[in-house]
Amino acid sequence: MTTLPLVFSPEVAAARRDGQPLVALESTIITHGMPWPQNLDTARAVEAEVRASGAVPATIAVIAGKLHVGLSDAALEALARAENVAKLSRADFAVCLATGGTGATTVAATMIAARLAGIEVFATGGVGGVHKGAEHSFDISADLQELAASPVTVVAAGAKAILDLPKTLEVLETLGVPVIAFGQDTLPAFWSRDSGLRAPLRLDSAAEIAAAHRMRAALGLPGGQLVANPVPVEDEIAPRTLAPIIARAQNEAEAQGIAAKAVTPFLLNRIFELTEGQSLATNIALVLNNARLAAAIATEIAAQSRNTRQSA
Repeated sequence: MTTLPLVFSPEVAAARRDGQPLVALESTIITHGMPWPQNLDTARAVEAEVRASGAVPATIAVIAGKLHVGLSDAALEALARAENVAKLSRADFAVCLATGGTGATTVAATMIAARLAGIEVFATGGVGGVHKGAEHSFDISADLQELAASPVTVVAAGAKAILDLPKTLEVLETLGVPVIAFGQDTLPAFWSRDSGLRAPLRLDSAAEIAAAHRMRAALGLPGGQLVANPVPVEDEIAPRTLAPIIARAQNEAEAQGIAAKAVTPFLLNRIFELTEGQSLATNIALVLNNARLAAAIATEIAAQSRNTRQSA
């Protein structure tokens, strides 16, 4: 049987040994989501936010055929400066590892890695979903299927606003994925706090989310939870401001024949340009906000699990 090429950073290895709460972090936000040097600054800031909130960050990436769970600062910088890094999802994850490649993990691949590493909580910016026009293109992110398969609670600011949000919500419902709005009744839409869609579920504390996560495990239900955490009020971009910008960027992508994995990076870059950088500032704010909540949930899961063991 092939040995799993897992490499834990010293910090993550110590946290696993000592039972400290861990939060997984993706790496495509570094390689494909933000320009240099904001990508490195944000990666460092997110890790610092997790630590300040009482948990240990585990940024995940494939480097030279090894699945790294936790990166040194030097490795973070090298990844942030790297060019032509593969964008890994479920379909190409194993091939990259088997051939000694280097790649950044999407939400789906990070969930797989988190499961393998025994990490129960993952903070990201926004999840993928159903792209507009998917009834013709069938362009649906593997993130949705992974949410139904890997037992990881994912904290995001909702699905990215460039997507077809009603269809994304319908697919998540079909797949049996709990979609939980944190502290409000409506689903957030990445850069904006309110998508106009009512959330299927609402929870108001990290303790409640942790309890739901543990109950799913006790019931033997596959898959994880999607926690939709709204961007802070002071950082959001109003939907009425974003809508025409997103429409313009999508029209440009279609006119240029941009498809598949290239769509999201193209759209995010154009929206950055058309908002004169405001979308990036909001993106950074929401990722930090998600890191804080994810750390609180991971801490609660660890505490509740410890209390259960002690009372048994």
